[in-house]
Amino acid sequence: MPQNNLHPVMTKVKAISLLSGGLDSILATELIMQQGIDVIAFNVRSPFCLCKKDGCAAVDAAKQLNIPLKMVAAGNDYLRILRNPKHGYGRNMNPCIDCRIFLFKQAKKYAREIGAGFLFTGEVLDERPMSQHYSALKLIEKEAGLEGKILRPLSARLLPETEAEKKGLVERSKLLDIQGRSRKPQFKLAEEFNLKDFPCPSGGCLLTYEEYAKKIRDLFSHKKHVSMADISLLRVGRHFRFGKNKIIVGRDESENKILMARQTMREFSFELSDIVGPVSLLQGPKIKKAVEIAAQLTAFYSDAKIGAVKVNYGREKRDLSVVVSLPDKVDVDKLRVGCDEKPKKMPSHNS
Repeated sequence: MPQNNLHPVMTKVKAISLLSGGLDSILATELIMQQGIDVIAFNVRSPFCLCKKDGCAAVDAAKQLNIPLKMVAAGNDYLRILRNPKHGYGRNMNPCIDCRIFLFKQAKKYAREIGAGFLFTGEVLDERPMSQHYSALKLIEKEAGLEGKILRPLSARLLPETEAEKKGLVERSKLLDIQGRSRKPQFKLAEEFNLKDFPCPSGGCLLTYEEYAKKIRDLFSHKKHVSMADISLLRVGRHFRFGKNKIIVGRDESENKILMARQTMREFSFELSDIVGPVSLLQGPKIKKAVEIAAQLTAFYSDAKIGAVKVNYGREKRDLSVVVSLPDKVDVDKLRVGCDEKPKKMPSHNS
């Protein structure tokens, strides 16, 4: 009988990159790919991401790296964490530790589905004060059920060996020892890798901004069951609060269209018929005073200068109208929730 000279085929190591689209996560992915490891990117799409105005930076990063990308949306489970985070908030409404635990749990599920050998991130030791100091990294690993299993290539040589390193899946000597908030080592490494396009150099989260945090707090304090649709509207328009009523006033034509498209049968929309101005939405009880205030705010941000202003309003059709006087800016500011102005506003409107 002829001998069988076939040798077992070595399976290529597969790893999950938690790719945010920021420079750190791109660099970490490059380091792992250079070790001949098959990398699949994973991203949890967040409504609070500031990486890219017209989409998720992870999509562009994955294309640049030429790797597949698995995206999942943060849903109601995430909103429950945001409303009541076990480990509290940062300076504003950012539940950074709970957010990382949530992210790792989602990535762990996907890693099991595809049989990945390990997970890795672009985290840098001591770069972020709340979630990237050593004790926080260990806490997050423990609560995500991933103790010793998360590789951080950019700081790996400053941290204990992970399972992937101990098993020889990745070579520790080819990993780095970056620490702290300075970006210089990352920019230097980007030059070495010839990376010229990284749209989100250091990431960004709306929840860390005081003005946006005020709007989140206002929403949670006035609405028991908050949806992702409610959250997404926080990025649109100027927001005002009158008792149980929320009034949202568009800042430009694109936002006017969004507000009209988002209007539900329970809401009134407002618009001036003969004067250039915004579209506004009135949420909550349709009491006479709330209608009047919504009309006044609509008129305030229009081209109307003085006198009485006729404002049309209604549900499917704006077939009702009310005549209001322009409010004082002081009274408008008292109703304002956070600061909602865009860098570029409608040039013909009051600001």
